[in-house]
Amino acid sequence: MSPRTTGQIHIIGAGLLGTSVGLALRQLGVDVSISDASPANESLAIDFAAGRKLSEGDEVSLVVVCVPPDVTAKTVAQALVGFPNAVVTDVASVKLAVLEELVSGRTEISRYVGSHPMAGREKGGTLSGRADLFVGRPWVIAVEEGTDSVAALTVEQLALDLGSTPIRMTAAEHDHAVALISHTPQLISSLLAAQLSSADDKDLALSGQGLRDTTRIAASDPRLWLQILSANSGQLLPVLKSFSTDLASVIDSLEHVGSAGSLANLGKVLEAGNLGISRLPGKHGSTNTSYAQVVVMIDDKPGELARLLTEIGAAGLNVEDLNLDHASGAQVGLVELAVLPQIEEKLTQTLRANGWRLAG
Repeated sequence: MSPRTTGQIHIIGAGLLGTSVGLALRQLGVDVSISDASPANESLAIDFAAGRKLSEGDEVSLVVVCVPPDVTAKTVAQALVGFPNAVVTDVASVKLAVLEELVSGRTEISRYVGSHPMAGREKGGTLSGRADLFVGRPWVIAVEEGTDSVAALTVEQLALDLGSTPIRMTAAEHDHAVALISHTPQLISSLLAAQLSSADDKDLALSGQGLRDTTRIAASDPRLWLQILSANSGQLLPVLKSFSTDLASVIDSLEHVGSAGSLANLGKVLEAGNLGISRLPGKHGSTNTSYAQVVVMIDDKPGELARLLTEIGAAGLNVEDLNLDHASGAQVGLVELAVLPQIEEKLTQTLRANGWRLAG
């Protein structure tokens, strides 16, 4: 299948996102050039096959700006001037601040369409780039009144080529959404992980997958997140204040746990959490599918996980989701398989027949 994205694509910024865009487009046979303020990063990205060096006389049709949020607007403005025939997009995780800075600077933005792929990793940098980073992920196309339809379609086609699902919304709508679904989780994860820095080693030795799940994104780059959080503070504050109110209510209930209504209040918080998690889109966009959980114990040695999944596939059974944990102090892994309830019995029978140990 031929790529929808045609012509030469130039990427500015050879970090995680820029390198990943380049790798994905190069796999499709698209002509990609890439540059970075750091010559070392630029050379590394080129060596990594994320693109070639920009040459004098190149006819660029699309510029993808992948630089930190605090310099995104400036870089977009420079790209609009430097590539007069190209559509320019950026992948910054805050959209309204970039747009407002461009408008206040009286930049001609008819060829600019902001965008944001909802994808990333805890670790950034050129070497973290992956061609499949965007597959199956939403990619916001920030369209405003007066946005050029051809320019918007160009960015949308880029997202489709990279395996993403384009979603059109305004810059303000985007920033409102990510304050809840991205920026608040980052802060809460960081606050929880910060408690671990002074924890006793004996306590940490008991930690399991629940703690790892809730603190995973705390490993993200603090310098980048300082820029993101400050740029979207207006949308972030109401969410944090609501969270603070709920947390204060929980603290009050625990401080007066013997008082009338305290347990009921805690119960409401936990039930509200159940309701919230049930609304998250799952596989294939489903929001109401309930999966059965089957936990398999595997030896912590090469090939065991692959063998498990191969045998499940050979039985014609499909795993909807998978989580891997390691038992503390033992050379055993715990593989939690999420499957449709109607195949749970057949799965457990198949696993036992093949000699696998089931937990629970």
